[in-house]
Amino acid sequence: VGDAGNFFAPTVLTDVPLDADVFNNEPFGPIAAIRGFDTLDEAIAESNRLPFGLAGYAFTKSIKNAHLLSQKLELGMLWVNQPATPSPEMPFGGVKDSGYGSEGGPEALEAYLNTKAVSILGV
Repeated sequence: VGDAGNFFAPTVLTDVPLDADVFNNEPFGPIAAIRGFDTLDEAIAESNRLPFGLAGYAFTKSIKNAHLLSQKLELGMLWVNQPATPSPEMPFGGVKDSGYGSEGGPEALEAYLNTKAVSILGV
C-alpha cells in the first residue's frame, strides 16, 4: 500500500480507444475501461470478440435483455444487476482462453467421477 510493494489502485478509464491493451488483453486488477455502444448487439459482439471469457456484468431493467445476455455472452460467469457474488454452490470458471472447467458447485465434481454405462437385456 502506498509506494511499497505491488499495489495498483482501483482505476476507471474513460474514452478508451478500441486498440488499447486494456480492451485486447485480459487485465487482472481493479480496472474498469468504459466504452459506449449504440445497440445491445454491438455490445455483445465486442464482449465476444476476444478469446477470453472469465466473467461479465450487466445492468438492465429488462428481463428480456438479461435473458439475451445470458444466452449470447461467451463467458463462464455472469452477474446481472449486482457485483460478483461467488458462493460454494455456484460454479466458478471461465471459457475460451480464460479457463476450462469450473471450481465449486456440482459441476466441479465431474472431474472426480467415473461414469459407467451398463446395458442389460433379458435377465
